Formats: sequence, C-alpha cells, structure tokens
Amino acid sequence: MTAADGSVSLRLACLKVTPVAWDKAGNFDKLESFARKAASEGAEVVVTPEGFLEGYVWHDDNPKDFDRTRYFEAGETIDGPLMRRVGALARELRIHLVVAFAERCADRMYNSAVVVSPEGVVVLRYAKTHTADDEPLNTKGTEFPVVDTALGRWGSVICMDRQLPETSRILAVKGAQLILVPAWGMYGEMNDVMMRTRAYENGVHVAFVHPKRCLIIGPDGTIIAQDGRDGDEIVAARITLRDGRMPSPINQRRPEIYGELLSRPSVSRGRPPTR
Repeated sequence: MTAADGSVSLRLACLKVTPVAWDKAGNFDKLESFARKAASEGAEVVVTPEGFLEGYVWHDDNPKDFDRTRYFEAGETIDGPLMRRVGALARELRIHLVVAFAERCADRMYNSAVVVSPEGVVVLRYAKTHTADDEPLNTKGTEFPVVDTALGRWGSVICMDRQLPETSRILAVKGAQLILVPAWGMYGEMNDVMMRTRAYENGVHVAFVHPKRCLIIGPDGTIIAQDGRDGDEIVAARITLRDGRMPSPINQRRPEIYGELLSRPSVSRGRPPTR
C-alpha cells in the first residue's frame, strides 16, 4: 500500500526452512506449502534461503562427491519447469516470490536469486558475485541490479556477498530501499551484527533469510523480527519503505576521495609500510 507521502507498507515473510539436497520436487512442495501459509497470513513478499530449489548442494555434499553433469542436471533455467511453477504460484497467490536456486544458463551455472512478481514474471535476477572459491562449478556474477516494484525499490545479494560492504553499498547508491539476503553459510552473533550494520550504514531495510536464522532489520539497524524456535518457521513483519534517504552515514559519503578503493594495494597485507 502506497501512502500519500510516497511511503510503501508491505508484509514481508522470510522462510526459515531447510530444503533437502538434490530433491527439487520436494523442495518446491515445501516452498508451495509455506508460501500458501504466509500468504494466508497476509504476506505480500515471501523469500527463501540460498539455493532453495536444489537444496544448496555445496553445503550438504563435498564438491568432489558430484561431477559437473550431476550438478547441471540439478540446475534450473530461468524459464524451466519449476520456475514456471514458481511463476504460477506467485500469480495465484498475488505475491512477490523471491526464490534462490542453482541456475543453468547454456553451458554455465550460477548461484542465483530471482524476484517473481504477482503477475508471475521474473522482474529481477541476481547471480552471486563473491564466493570463497567453494563453488567451483558456478560462474560468479558481475552485476548488481535494482528493481522498482509496486512495493518499493529492491536489490539482492547472496550469502558471502553480504560480507563485502561494497555490495550492499552499490545497491543503496542505486536507490534500493530493501536488500534481500538469501544465505546458507555463517549465522550467529557476528552475522547479526553485520546485517544490522549493513542496514544502518546504508539506511535500508535488510531481510536475511537462512535455514537456521532469519532477520528483518530496519534502516536504523533495529531488528524488527527474528526467528524464535528450532525447526522450520515463517518470520514475518510489516515494514514501511520511505522515499528519500533515511538518516544514515551514507548521507555523508564523499565518493570523490574514494579512488583508492579501485586501485591495487601498494602494500602487502600484514606488512608494515616502508618508511
């Protein structure tokens, strides 16, 4: 709902749900079940953890235990059978569905997340840009798209991307009001602090969605909603995205003096500078 001042109110639901490695059909059934429940409770946006459709096999299997052929078979094209079902589900429930999955694109694989509109159309596609080189069969993405939706302006990062402050900052500079963070790896106190910092330093809402931890965070770094029990659950909250910059350190940026960020370091890490 858009108010007279341009702000947008929406109910956001994060799925703290653990999929099963390699079980795409079963994982879609889980998605459908939880999305229906979330929608029945008023959710307008539903977000999955990283790699949900195939069950993020990089975590559950040693990469040496499966080959390229098996991984490609587990991949899904952007218009593949399951993604068409995702679109049909979003259209039926009249919600935005944010689904993360192993994307097959010609002869490449990507760790991707898409935003599917209530019309069943993919309106944003993001490919994970940073890994610890622990996904050797995935091609790293190179772009940070931001999309205007009926419920505000959104961007996404995936898992390790959140550990690099530049990724969220790029999205914020491009006008994102909400940053979606499907994840699978690290969670806990350090991650909670990191996610709160990303929200505060950029003046944006952040939704961190992990099979073991979910956080919905306001632009002042305050946790609005979080998981509260073991096992699968829906973590939901109503948030308001406002036009214009929220009070945040991002408002004091001086990009004209940040050129060193784009240059190769002249001093090796851990070695004192030469005097």
